[in-house]
Amino acid sequence: MCGLRAAGLGEGAGGITRRDLLLGGAAAVLLAGCGGSGNVRKGETSGSRTIDHEYGKTTIDGSPERIVSVGYTDHDPILALGMRPVGIRRWFGNPPRGVWPWARDVLGDARPRLLPENSINYEQVAALKPDLIVGISSGMNRKDYDVLSEFAPTLPQSGRWPQYGVPWQEQTLVIGRALGREQKARELVANLEERFEQTRREHPEFEGATVSVIGTGSGAFYLYSTVDRSVAFFTALGFRLPAPAARIAPKDRYYVQISEERLGVADADVLICFCSSPADERRLRSSAVFRRLGAVKDGRTIYLSEDDDLTRAALSFDTVLSHPYLLEHLVPKLSWLLEKA
Repeated sequence: MCGLRAAGLGEGAGGITRRDLLLGGAAAVLLAGCGGSGNVRKGETSGSRTIDHEYGKTTIDGSPERIVSVGYTDHDPILALGMRPVGIRRWFGNPPRGVWPWARDVLGDARPRLLPENSINYEQVAALKPDLIVGISSGMNRKDYDVLSEFAPTLPQSGRWPQYGVPWQEQTLVIGRALGREQKARELVANLEERFEQTRREHPEFEGATVSVIGTGSGAFYLYSTVDRSVAFFTALGFRLPAPAARIAPKDRYYVQISEERLGVADADVLICFCSSPADERRLRSSAVFRRLGAVKDGRTIYLSEDDDLTRAALSFDTVLSHPYLLEHLVPKLSWLLEKA
């Protein structure tokens, strides 16, 4: 999730960052059959299941009904699986009822409690009387997990990935297992992966083309690695990092801070720039080093600095619900930019 960079939590907060940062007919097909919570359906289970994670194991019995999502993006797969959380955590921007357009149809008329962005509020979570707390994309620490587990079975992320680095496939499948909807989760993942494959077949120009994703805010610059889920969106289409960027991109973190003088390592066929604000975008554009990049001079750069920019939001979320929006709306622009390379 590009480290979940977002307004209000800039680079450097405890070493973890948050991104400073419609669904159309295709997504409707993806979500066909999703309904609300209720009785166990075919392919679901109400039996006991145990899920391993960073802080141990969580056992879930029955079919959860009152789900609280304390992760920044976990409500997307919960909604995709046909459940409506009673609480979701705010992120950047101010989308109605806390969800972006690609998730509104499946949210329906539900009005989940919006939880604060900057930290997990234990009292508010407890007041919602959850029977499952999902926090795969929450960045929760051990204390958070221990406290939340007193209220309900709690699902943090797997220890296999850096914080905020769980791929959308695993996020969807693990949440599907927690909800007792594994079959539906597998179908969602398989359908979306097929859409990625179809897009690669339709756009052979993506294969081997280079892309860099950078972030800027408060005078600092960041280059994002293939661990980052937004970069992974592009690599899933056939893009790769340019060689200079690949040499310095970390394998175990989603970003590395670079100096303005080293912005040249990010030059690529397509350059994606996440700016913490429009003012930061203006400062980036004014950089003499930045202006010398081939991608900048040729107009092969995408700037993402407005909180209500749907492309920015969809790349920030990187979920089973937001990817169809990107495949429909961002892919044509990428193809057009490559014509200029």
